[in-house]
Amino acid sequence: MKISVNGEIIETKATYLNLLLDELGYEGNWLATAVNSEVVSLDERSQFVLHEGDRIEILSPMQGG
Repeated sequence: MKISVNGEIIETKATYLNLLLDELGYEGNWLATAVNSEVVSLDERSQFVLHEGDRIEILSPMQGG
């Protein structure tokens, strides 16, 4: 299916948000995720079903000052 991740259209076989994160190499509990502008918590990711055309945003903290 085709979805948007951080503004880039990609093709994925992942059906759940947690599987997409694994597929893309994201690790850690410190990520913030949103699908179609709705925040998806860490606890919800393994049950959050992805659909064709979804817009996913993945944010990770940055170091610096």
